[in-house]
Amino acid sequence: MSTRTTGAGTYAPRPGAAPLPRMIAAQAALETRLLLRHGEQLLLTIVIPTLLLVLFSAVDIIDLADGGDGGGRVDFLAPGVLALAVLSTAFTGQAISTGFERRYGVLKRLGASPLPRWGLMTAKTCAVLVVEVLQVALLTSAALALGWSPRGGPLAVALLLVAGTAAFSGLGLLMAGTLRAEATLAAANLVFVLLLVGGGVVVPLDRFPAPVRGVLEWLPISALSEGLREVLRDGAGLPWAQLAVLGGWAVVGLAAAARFFRWE
Repeated sequence: MSTRTTGAGTYAPRPGAAPLPRMIAAQAALETRLLLRHGEQLLLTIVIPTLLLVLFSAVDIIDLADGGDGGGRVDFLAPGVLALAVLSTAFTGQAISTGFERRYGVLKRLGASPLPRWGLMTAKTCAVLVVEVLQVALLTSAALALGWSPRGGPLAVALLLVAGTAAFSGLGLLMAGTLRAEATLAAANLVFVLLLVGGGVVVPLDRFPAPVRGVLEWLPISALSEGLREVLRDGAGLPWAQLAVLGGWAVVGLAAAARFFRWE
């Protein structure tokens, strides 16, 4: 709160909200700190993807299509684990945290603050992106130490990650804004496990029967993991088919979240 001078030695308050970008930045910094301080969230977003990458790259647990050498395994696994990191942060973690904020009335109170509701969601998205940058840096370092040799351009990778974040964020906010917090907790973790197994992360999609594979290929986690694999392993350009799938999920998820999200 600033002040203005009305006379010699006399001051009066001049109340008013801070500029909108400053409010969003402050809320995003707070959301980021809360995410990084949450032990269960760190386990889900950082520890589990890293352990999966190291374990499945070092030990031939699953017969991958890339051959039996460690380099072939990590070349297959690294893109899938990057997709899993986006899923864990943008969908699972955000759905659970937002669901409990809604249950305890935090969202209702924040919605009545000078920060508009769309600004609050923007801040949450910025916090998700910050955590994802940390995840990508950590997982990339671990994969390189395991012998990963990525190809492709960073622009295609960035577009895929942003599209995946938008798709999973929309679905996570839709779940958090429509279900009870306990149901969101159970459903988000269940979806995480199911997509880990059936989303092309650690198990190649060609291991599934053709009818099942045809359905799995339309999932956002499959589109993200396969798109990243085409770029980082095969050196392809922009994977337009996978970007289209992610874009479709993003539009549907964000539109549904905006339409059906309940703040209390």
